[in-house]
Amino acid sequence: MFYTFMTRVVRPILWLLFRPRVIGGENVPAYGPLIVASNHLSFIDSFIIPLAVPRPVTYIAKADYFVGGGLKRGFVRWFLTNLGHVPVKRGARRAAMGALEQAGDVLANSGAFAIYPEGTRSPDGRLYRGRTGVGWLVLASGARVLPVALEGTEKIQPIGASKPRVFGPRPTVRIGPPMDFSHYRDLPPAKARRAITDEIVETIQKMSGQEYAPVYNERADEEQR
Repeated sequence: MFYTFMTRVVRPILWLLFRPRVIGGENVPAYGPLIVASNHLSFIDSFIIPLAVPRPVTYIAKADYFVGGGLKRGFVRWFLTNLGHVPVKRGARRAAMGALEQAGDVLANSGAFAIYPEGTRSPDGRLYRGRTGVGWLVLASGARVLPVALEGTEKIQPIGASKPRVFGPRPTVRIGPPMDFSHYRDLPPAKARRAITDEIVETIQKMSGQEYAPVYNERADEEQR
């Protein structure tokens, strides 16, 4: 019922406010397990991508969003929970793996799960080296990966901004053909996770045109402390 409400009421409103340009929407499979992997420029990315992907998409969200009192926090918790977002604590490896295992449950039920291989938002617009959680998820689920490249979302809500600009710059969402990684299953697991992650990030980089930074995003490391 909540997803129907989101689709029929909230989605048209968000579409009017942000007016995303969607390129490659025909590449989204209508059914079956799917990992949506995207670059990450702004908090608003997790709202823009579901506008472009015409099926329910579950995300990992910081556990901080699910705790605390007050009307605003309560609304955010209700909103994310009903969307099926999975809470994860920064810096807690066991919690992060638990979230990925929950993602596996979503995929096992032929759902779509979105993940940012960089781990967090880019502080300077570059595309950072991917963390291998997405590779682990691919190997554990056997799901195909839908590469997504976002452009312009950082202009709608830059890092540090408390709210997005509406009726402002139009973001672009580029969606590539689904990627299959079944040919990596014969590699040692660690090597396969790294190879899968690197191929996904390379594909996103070619789609987005971002400068590639061959290091991990230090901002993610700082958030984990």
